[in-house]
Amino acid sequence: MREDLCRLLCCPICYGELDWMVGERSGDHIEEGEARCKGCGAHYPVREGIGLFLTSDLPRRDLWEQVDSELAIYFREHPEVEQRLLQAPLETLGPADLFFRALILEERGRLAEARAAAKRAQIGLYTPEYRACYESQLHHVVRHLSSSADKDEPIIDLASGQGELVERLARGLSQPIVATDFSPRVLRRDRRFFEFLGLEAQISLLAFDARKAPFKDGAIKTMTTNLGLANIEHPGDLLKELRRIISGEFLAIVCFYPKDDEANAAAIRELGLEPFLYRDSALELFAEAGFEVKLENVRKGRALPTPKSEILEGAGIDALPVAETELEWGTLVAS
Repeated sequence: MREDLCRLLCCPICYGELDWMVGERSGDHIEEGEARCKGCGAHYPVREGIGLFLTSDLPRRDLWEQVDSELAIYFREHPEVEQRLLQAPLETLGPADLFFRALILEERGRLAEARAAAKRAQIGLYTPEYRACYESQLHHVVRHLSSSADKDEPIIDLASGQGELVERLARGLSQPIVATDFSPRVLRRDRRFFEFLGLEAQISLLAFDARKAPFKDGAIKTMTTNLGLANIEHPGDLLKELRRIISGEFLAIVCFYPKDDEANAAAIRELGLEPFLYRDSALELFAEAGFEVKLENVRKGRALPTPKSEILEGAGIDALPVAETELEWGTLVAS
């Protein structure tokens, strides 16, 4: 993480000031070190360039850790399946199996091959309308921030996952970018890819839970997220916390389900994801938290359930949608 990020950070437990002890630097990045809270005494390490600000009091499921662990166990028990995924010509694999092939290649450090397999997988996993709507939102966020974001302040990306929006921001803008997630595993993966792409100097990495963010009051001038809101389980006071730390704009790429889509509604309820997957409730929640909110760049497109794996005994990629639907896409802008 970049050393100049320290001025924005505080203890996520009591919001106290931090004392920093830097052990190893690489240029203007902290590679190894530790922050200690002056108030409550909590310690937060920096390991492998990733600031680790997770607290132990919030329930969370690290799906990246879970999936990678389950795949590793499965492939140890069935090495012949792993070989089928790796040795088959790309054009013979279904989209889900291309996705899993990309994960294996990532773990082996074969990043160029992993990226090629992942890009090919996207074509089969999602409808052309879905991909066009998604691509439109990525372009819109970068274009919006190219004229509005403070050039001297970092852009904080919330729930970055595999970092696609972070990559676009780093390529299109000059500001420092901060990739965040509560999964240290996915952030370690992101670091390898950003280094492979030559973007590591511009990007910091922070592990934290958005419900208890390690930022001082009003410290963030610009925050983004790429479909990240709906992935935050038990959101509780999430928007209250975002209102505390954001003094400028929050741009969230979102997609909403139709109210009358009963087939998907049952699955959404079961997953507990209603607040941010329906337009009215999402906008109301932001307004109630004290944000001025609007929806920009609205697009609609057909979406289908993603195909299952043909090699990994029907393993799937996405939990939603479970039935064909038309999604409403947009960039939610809250200030």
